Amino acid sequence: MTRFTRTELEAARDRLVPDVVAAGLRVLFCGINPGLMTAATGHHFARPGNRFWPVLHLSGFTPRLLAPAEQRELLSYGLGITNVVERATARADELTAEEYREGGRLLEVKVARLRPGWLAVVGVTAYRAAFGDRTAQVGPQARTIGGTRVWVLPNPSGLNAHWTAETMAHEFARLRAAAEA
Repeated sequence: MTRFTRTELEAARDRLVPDVVAAGLRVLFCGINPGLMTAATGHHFARPGNRFWPVLHLSGFTPRLLAPAEQRELLSYGLGITNVVERATARADELTAEEYREGGRLLEVKVARLRPGWLAVVGVTAYRAAFGDRTAQVGPQARTIGGTRVWVLPNPSGLNAHWTAETMAHEFARLRAAAEA
């Protein structure tokens, strides 16, 4: 893995991380916002310790464990990645309430254009902030965006100690089963 200096990571704050998307995906995963490692590499969920890629595999979405640099392979499985907020930060708590609300508005436009079967927001707190739904819980939501159904998944950050990789994989697998039905 490439090592970055603190200066290089700080400089990454200004970089946009391109979405991995196509029209008609089975599931569009939506992170909170790019971390500095993601911005530095251009690869989603790139920070060591983030459990997105292992959980994606454990849940059966991918036949093997993908590395962040292999993110474009997701498209061949009908999967994609975007973020609620484009701005890279060291921590998600650096984002403002307005950034979340605007991100939610822009995400609705993106989802309406791409029309995935499911939008999967990874992080219940981010979902609540972006869509003004204070009571949302992990799992399928009543909200739809056009014909797209919405599922909230646990945040795969290594900082989220409430969920293990195994319990996250179980929730991701519930979404996979719904997306395949």
